[in-house]
Order: sequence, then structure tokens, then C-alpha cells
Amino acid sequence: MFLIILGIVAFVAAAVVSKNPQISKLAVGIRVAGVVMLVAGISTSCFKQIDAGHVGVKSLFGKVQDDVLESGLNFVNPLVDVYEVDIKTLNYTMSGVHDEGEKGGDDAIRVLTADGLEVTIDLTVLYRVMSDEAPRLMREVGRDYKDKIVRPITRTKIRDNAVYYDAVALYSSKRDTFQTRIYNSIESDFKKRGLILEQLLVRNITLPASVKASIESKINAEQEAQKMQFVLQKERQEADRKRVEAQGIADYQKIISSGLGDKQLQYEAIKANLELAKSPNAKIIILGKGNSPLIIDGK
Repeated sequence: MFLIILGIVAFVAAAVVSKNPQISKLAVGIRVAGVVMLVAGISTSCFKQIDAGHVGVKSLFGKVQDDVLESGLNFVNPLVDVYEVDIKTLNYTMSGVHDEGEKGGDDAIRVLTADGLEVTIDLTVLYRVMSDEAPRLMREVGRDYKDKIVRPITRTKIRDNAVYYDAVALYSSKRDTFQTRIYNSIESDFKKRGLILEQLLVRNITLPASVKASIESKINAEQEAQKMQFVLQKERQEADRKRVEAQGIADYQKIISSGLGDKQLQYEAIKANLELAKSPNAKIIILGKGNSPLIIDGK
């Protein structure tokens, strides 16, 4: 546009110069320069290149037009201003870690839970601009839609929904439910503004120090209780093993005692004496009136 204006100024200057006989020869050169600037200005103003992952929003004298320019080379009115809008997936992080999120310093979200405790939440929002809604977004909100829509809506909806959960439940069992609830709540508001919420990531939930200490004490107590149950079960199994072993020994002794009579013992003694008699060693066996013989080695 600037070159077109310069070209027009050059033509006006050439017309003025041509009226002066002393410098009229310069008019031709000024006209040529004016033509060159006009051609260059029209070429650069009539063709707009839109990068991949973007759309072009046209504005004519401050009025945003409803149609958009797709990525690539587009022919447009040279008087139109074109603003590129990113339609790729964008992320907005609110974190308590310094310089990790969009804002410097601690930008985590602090909420009050149903039991009146303050919980700190780190969050990342994945979203993108709807291409056909880009003109309306530029018209109603402007180019700083991150600070005007994404940030305030997300923080407000998280605070509004956190009051339905206790701090410990929000940290453990209800975390997925809470994430789904705030996703549904934020998605509808984003869609009204021309944004698509792709994903909501609850990155970290930090409990108050007193609650965290109570949870750790409870976990330690549960672990000690489980350990004691294991020890008791092991001792119980050992006692059962010893009981079974003792019962087996008692049954064995009962069977032996009931099956061994005097005649059986005499028979077993005779068999033992026969084995001793067959031995190559010289022995003297004296059988007395008792049940057990007296054995004397003959060496």
C-alpha cells in the first residue's frame, strides 16, 4: 500500500514538473519511477501468502469481513488489511513452577474444596481456533483471546467445580471425575466464542502440608497393619504345620504300639540273632530268661 501511495505521489510530481520548461525533462523519469512503484505496490498488495496452519482474516477500513483466506497464495483487494490467525493446536499452561507457564512466577490455580481446604492445581489447556469462526473472534474479542477467554474462563470454571469435592478425594479417587467435569463445563463456553477445547490436563494437585502429613501417617499405619497381618498369617501357618506333624507322630506311635505284642517281639529278636550268627565276626550270644540276648564279642 505504501508503494502505491508513493507511485501516485510520483505521478502528481511529474505533472507539476512537466509544466516547468527548465526541468520538464525530469518528468519522464519521475513518471517511470511512479509506474514502477505502482506496479510493485499493486503486486505486493493484491497477493497475500498465508502460511500453513493459519487463515487470513480480512479487514477493509476497520470492518472485518466474514470470509477467510486459506493457506497458500491469495488474490485480494489491495486496500484490504489481512491478519493471520493460527488455527493449529495451542496450549496454555498455568503452573506454580517459575517460568513454566504463560505467566512468570507462580501462576497455579488456588481453589477451595468442599471441606474448606485450599488446594493448588497446575493445569494445561489444549485448544485451537475454529477456522470459520476466526472473523467473529477477531471482531468480538481481538487477537489477545488467550488473556480474554482462555485464561479467565478456565480459572473460573475450575474454582466453580472444585467446591463439589473434598481435598483428599480431589487428590486421589475423584481426580478423573473432576477433570471430566471441568472439561465439559469449559468446552461449551469455548465453543460459543469460536474455540475448540481439545484436551484439559490436570498436571498436579498440591494439598496443604497438614493434610499431606495426615495422609502419609495413614499410609504408614496401613502398611504396618498389612505387615502385621502377614506375620500373623505366617505364624498361624507354622502352628498348623507343627500341629499336623505332632498328630502324625502320635498316630504313628499309636499304630506301632497297637501292633507290637510279645510274640511279635520274640520273632523279631530271633531274626536279629540269626543275622548276628551269620556274621563273619566271632561272637558269643547268651540267651537268658529276658527278652534281650547278651552279645559278647569273641575277639
